[in-house]
Amino acid sequence: MYPDDLKYSKEHEWVRVDGNIAEVGITVFAQESLGDVVFVELPAAGSEVTQFEKFGEIESVKAVSDLFSPVGGKIVEVNESTADSPEVVNEEPYGSGWLIKVELSDMGQLDELMDSETYQSTLD
Repeated sequence: MYPDDLKYSKEHEWVRVDGNIAEVGITVFAQESLGDVVFVELPAAGSEVTQFEKFGEIESVKAVSDLFSPVGGKIVEVNESTADSPEVVNEEPYGSGWLIKVELSDMGQLDELMDSETYQSTLD
């Protein structure tokens, strides 16, 4: 339910790192808490994000929630398919439901995130 190859933030976002690029999405816990996602608002590619700062919003049938970036850097790609098909965030939160890709400004930021086991322990 919470893949071991990812890092997690207390705001329920995950990070998958490939080189200095971090793919970011929301966890199963977050998408289950939200319910059916109906709208995702993301910044444009080329924008800068700051670790643990708001970068967008996600809206479900239950609520509107802020999205917080677990890492800081330059957004190099935005998952445009979430705008057309926001339900993909519910269907594949760790796959095609990713939200943004960030070129990391500091790899040390990853040390401030949790591993899968630690993240899961915060949910109990």
